[in-house]
Amino acid sequence: MNIQIEPTALGNWSTRAYHRRWLLDQADALFNFFQYRAVNPKGGFHDMDDAGKPLDKVNPVRGIHSTARMVHCFSIGSLLGRPGANEIVDHGMNYLWKHHRDTEHGGYFWSLNNDGPVDSSKQGYGHAFVLLAASSAKTIGHPLADGMLADVTEILNTKFWEAKHGAIAEEFNRDWSLIDGGTYRGQNSNMHLTEALMAAFEATGDKTYLEKAESIADLVIRRSAGSVGWRVAEHFNADWVLDKNYRGNEMFRPSGTTPGHWLEWARLILQLWALGEKRHDWMPEAAKGLFSQSMSLGWDNEKSGFFYTLDWEDVPAKRNKLWWPACEGAGAAHYLNEHVPSDFHEESYRRIWSVIGQAFIDRVNGGWHEELTEDLIPAHTLFPGKGDIYHALQACLIPLFPAKGSLTKVIAEAGGKI
Repeated sequence: MNIQIEPTALGNWSTRAYHRRWLLDQADALFNFFQYRAVNPKGGFHDMDDAGKPLDKVNPVRGIHSTARMVHCFSIGSLLGRPGANEIVDHGMNYLWKHHRDTEHGGYFWSLNNDGPVDSSKQGYGHAFVLLAASSAKTIGHPLADGMLADVTEILNTKFWEAKHGAIAEEFNRDWSLIDGGTYRGQNSNMHLTEALMAAFEATGDKTYLEKAESIADLVIRRSAGSVGWRVAEHFNADWVLDKNYRGNEMFRPSGTTPGHWLEWARLILQLWALGEKRHDWMPEAAKGLFSQSMSLGWDNEKSGFFYTLDWEDVPAKRNKLWWPACEGAGAAHYLNEHVPSDFHEESYRRIWSVIGQAFIDRVNGGWHEELTEDLIPAHTLFPGKGDIYHALQACLIPLFPAKGSLTKVIAEAGGKI
């Protein structure tokens, strides 16, 4: 699919009233889709099929990241003034605190069903999202937020954080014994922790959160990605030595490289730069390099969309197109437009939103298709339905507010005004 991009002489799309209204309409549609379908009366939230019906009505597994992301997103909804958003936040916070939290050993279970833990492991990825949920819930005054924020911060500091590397370990068994010798380290959990640490800093003013975020970014981006041509390496051993041959879970730990994470980091790095009072000169250049590489190597110039993974020769490996890299690309392009503007960044912003509008938004059933084939046809090889609002909602709202912090921060500062 070849899209002719119009000249950028009229300015950025994000400044145009129609585009801003269109983005808000898409955000509102996402809120509608999840708010009135996803709540599980027995606790937590349903993953849904394409039509918006629960994939498992009887005894579904609830992943911690899904629960926490709903809390985060509907905290955003509350700040915007969305009726019913507070009730969704309360539902999710209670499930995190009363069910995901391990009252015996500490920490938070990876997944649960009606009978209790399905996977009782303690994952850095999941704890990062608990920190994000607690931080976001704090911005709207949820009564559990302070206790959860203190609890998960202590767990991150005492169980996961490795000061000698300036990043977190990946995973433990329920009793905090090591999984497979504790040799794996991953950037994905650390990337999402960087996002959550920034939100925690914004919610509390505690600079130790910001310092940890800067430490992770220095390791994963300045030193690691910078050493391999601004391609984000995913998998490492316990000493943070790159493992190019790693083969793991294709949803959370795909082999090779993942251009969507280059895009995600491009935005997070600029957000971190802004929060840190622009002290780190390397950050804007890193963001530009990550974004440029993702568009050069990860974008399908023939059919549009980002390939899911590349091998280490930069050849597309998994050629399917997922919604979240496109979402992260839109957010990154907007941040770059705001901080290091160029025609390339604006043209990329328009290109990405064009493929989202054409292929990912489901105008029949609502929500967004989470997976497409290489030819942009809905598919389900990795994702069985529609289980997530987080990436798409943030993509719609990020361009509507100043590019200087988490959505919870900038929406609150704007008084909810768009």
